[in-house]
Amino acid sequence: MDDITWEEPFCGEGASCFRLGTDATGNAYIAIAGEEETPLTDSRDALRRMIIDIKAGKADHLL
Repeated sequence: MDDITWEEPFCGEGASCFRLGTDATGNAYIAIAGEEETPLTDSRDALRRMIIDIKAGKADHLL
């Protein structure tokens, strides 16, 4: 796997902590904190779209 730059974990109350990361080749990664060796991988564009959609409320039904 390419050298991944991980952000600090995003943690919810009583929930798992998730980490977002990117690499120099345009890939984006999402992993459970502590399990960064097995991330979900997609493009930075896909990660950007997911964040925009979440901010727009498209995942509110999951809360």
